[in-house]
Amino acid sequence: MEYVIVAIFIVGVFTLLSSLNNLQSQVSRMNARLCKIAKQVGVEENIDSELQDLIAEGKKVEAVKRLREYSGMGLLEAKQYVDNLAK
Repeated sequence: MEYVIVAIFIVGVFTLLSSLNNLQSQVSRMNARLCKIAKQVGVEENIDSELQDLIAEGKKVEAVKRLREYSGMGLLEAKQYVDNLAK
């Protein structure tokens, strides 16, 4: 009985991790599409260069704060965006 519960728990955890990974991939794709659309309509993205400067200075937390102020993103979204810029 205990093995069944543990097995179900492990399957649940792997399912959640898979779903999370899938969602992160979707967010990254949507972000790339939004950047392309922004360039096509002439929206200037000055924030990226500012964020990259902060990242280069080792101020990732400050970059996340600045992005949240600029865009209104949530904490997780902003952190993921900054992490993608850092790559």
